[in-house]
Parts: sequence; structure tokens; C-alpha cells
Amino acid sequence: MRPSLDELKVRLQGRFPADRIDLTDDSHLHAGHAGSQGGAGHYSVTIVSDRFSGLSRLARHRLVYDAVAEWMPHRVHALVIAAHAPTEPAALSLPSNDPNP
Repeated sequence: MRPSLDELKVRLQGRFPADRIDLTDDSHLHAGHAGSQGGAGHYSVTIVSDRFSGLSRLARHRLVYDAVAEWMPHRVHALVIAAHAPTEPAALSLPSNDPNP
């Protein structure tokens, strides 16, 4: 059974506590896919964190995958990751998720 967005966010916040985390459940786009037949989810995540400063894309993805490793592949089948340091142009161009801009 796939985790809810709230469960996944709590798990990621445990590793990236003061950072921006945006999640999307893309499971409905993969109905019928072999990985979704067992109930595992497909997600997209964007994380902006100081922990990513100076790290390669691979190293950033490893940090994120480490946070959900015990859920893969039975609860999380796929995770699309966008991992940015706060000073990178990609992070600066993201829309604000602050409810009080």
C-alpha cells in the first residue's frame, strides 16, 4: 500500500526539516503499470535544501532515496526528484509555496 502524501512529506521532513518540500502523487498516471499493481505509488518531489549545495545530482538523489529506502519498491515504486540548493537558478524560479507571500 502506497504512503499518503502526508506520510511521505513527514518522512522527507525528517531528513530535510527546515527545507521546502513539494509533493505530487502521480500514481493515477500509472494505472495498470506493473509497479502500481501491488499498490506502490508513483510520486514527484521537489526539495530545496542547503544540504544539496556543492553536491552532484546523483548525490542529491541518493540523499532523497535514503529517506524512503525502506518503502521501496513495495510502497513507493517510482520517485521523480528535483533537488536544488536554495541559491540555484532553478530554485529561485520556483513559485512561492508560502501561503502569506
